[in-house]
Amino acid sequence: QMYFSMNDVNNAEKYAISAYNGASETINPHVMIDAAALLVKIYEPQNKLKAYPYLKTYLALKDSIFNKEKYNQIYKIDFEEKKKITEKEKAAVMQLNKERQKKFVLIIIFLTLMAAGFAFLIRQKQRANILLDKEKQKVEQTLKNLTAAQAQLIQSEKMASLGELTAGIAHEIQNPLNFVNNFSEVNTELLAEMKDEIDKGNLDDAKEIANDVIANEEKINHHGKRADAIVKGMLQHSRSSSGVKEPTDFNKLADEYLRLAYHGLRAKDKSFNATMKTDFDKTIGNINIISQDIGRVLLNLYNNAFYAVNEKFNAEGLRPKTEGKTYEPTVSVNTKRIGDKVFVSVKDNGDGIPQKIVDKIFQPFFTTKPTGQGTGLGLSLAYDIIKAHGGELKVETKEGEGSEFTIQLPII
Repeated sequence: QMYFSMNDVNNAEKYAISAYNGASETINPHVMIDAAALLVKIYEPQNKLKAYPYLKTYLALKDSIFNKEKYNQIYKIDFEEKKKITEKEKAAVMQLNKERQKKFVLIIIFLTLMAAGFAFLIRQKQRANILLDKEKQKVEQTLKNLTAAQAQLIQSEKMASLGELTAGIAHEIQNPLNFVNNFSEVNTELLAEMKDEIDKGNLDDAKEIANDVIANEEKINHHGKRADAIVKGMLQHSRSSSGVKEPTDFNKLADEYLRLAYHGLRAKDKSFNATMKTDFDKTIGNINIISQDIGRVLLNLYNNAFYAVNEKFNAEGLRPKTEGKTYEPTVSVNTKRIGDKVFVSVKDNGDGIPQKIVDKIFQPFFTTKPTGQGTGLGLSLAYDIIKAHGGELKVETKEGEGSEFTIQLPII
């Protein structure tokens, strides 16, 4: 609870789970109630499905302890009253039978009232159980609705990112197609020329032309495979994640999505321009990841970085110019391997993120973009994907200077 009050959710979650499990083993319902209540507070804003089991435990234990305490209280009253009666009986041994009868009647009345009290508590418990069942049904229905809505929103976010990729893919695929078309035309001319040389008997010249044709065919094959790889990458991004980790050239993945994100924005806004700086650690090689999921994370971070520098660039036109200085939109991507971990940093020199909202940026539906330009799910989904890979996603930012998002992934 102390960590939770300090907004240290990770430690709060860690010790709450430890307390909950320990209380389960030692049968300590009071500690289990406190731990379950804290876990509900931690999980409910992020994942209601995860919070639901602890909410169910909290309600069941609270109901059980309430009834037990009521029973103990009534039992104590009964015991004390019986004790008083016993003492009075000892003191009234010499009293008349009439007094004994009166006290006996009082005992009967008391027991009757106690029985009525028990009956009342049982009826109250039955009513409470009926109400609880109704509330449970409402909660379950609400969870079903939320789950369906979440699935729709995630699909919308995925399709939105696919739309952003389309323009970049079109640009990327056009280059190899241009090479294929150009070399095909050249080969047509060379083959016609080679035929003429053969007819003339100039076999040496014909062989040289044939070598040129072979070289051009190799280039056609190379660029055809490049176009094929781009199309396959697009299909991987559009389809649902297989959930299977596969060896993936991480630097290639990071570089490819960077270019696709950049050209996608350029296709939508011809005036947009930014400097891209990359520094890839060649020792990383292939690592086991779900490539389409990590690709979506990188695409989201790249788009946010380009958006930030473009916003600052547009705003610079409205600001007083600093003498001798011109703002250059820049996005830097670095990869590095340290031990059994891979680090990826996406850095921009935009206006940064205000400190008051830094803690909110990974929350679902939170966005600083104008209405219609963001769902608020991009960073939330990115955070969940990285966590599912056993990694971490962090941000460092300084207002007026830019932001740096860092992904840490284990090498398995």
